[in-house]
Amino acid sequence: MHDGACADPAIAGIGRSNGKEGIMTVRLYGIRNCDTVKKARAWLDAAGISYDFHDYKAAGVDRGLLEGWVDRMGWEVLLNRAGTTFRKLPDADKADLDATRAVALMCAQPSMIKRPVVEAGDTLLVGFKPAEWEAALG
Repeated sequence: MHDGACADPAIAGIGRSNGKEGIMTVRLYGIRNCDTVKKARAWLDAAGISYDFHDYKAAGVDRGLLEGWVDRMGWEVLLNRAGTTFRKLPDADKADLDATRAVALMCAQPSMIKRPVVEAGDTLLVGFKPAEWEAALG
C-alpha cells in the first residue's frame, strides 16, 4: 500500500518512453478498483487501444507530473471534491484552496485525484467521457 507521499518518477515508472518511434503511448492513471477506471479500461480494450496502467493509489503519483496536469487543466478539474476522501477532510483543509494546496492534498491522498487521467501524446483527458475519448483517441 502506498504511504501517501508523492512517488519518485524513477520508482513509479512515470515518463518512460515505450521505445517505439511513431507509436503514441497511452498511459491511464487511476485506481484499480474504481468503477469509473474499470469502465475506462473496458472502453480502451474494446477500442483496441493498448495502454500502460499506473495505479497511483498503489504506486503514488509524481509531484512534477501532477503539477504539470494542474498547469494544463487547472486544479479545479483534477481535485475530486465530490469524493468521500475530500468530503471527510476537516473544513480548514478544504478552505482557501489554491493550486499549491490542492497538489499537496492530492499527493498526500491520491484518492483525491479525479479519475481516470489519460496521457496520450499531447492529449490529456480527465474523467471518463466516452464521446470525448472517442474524439481524442478513437
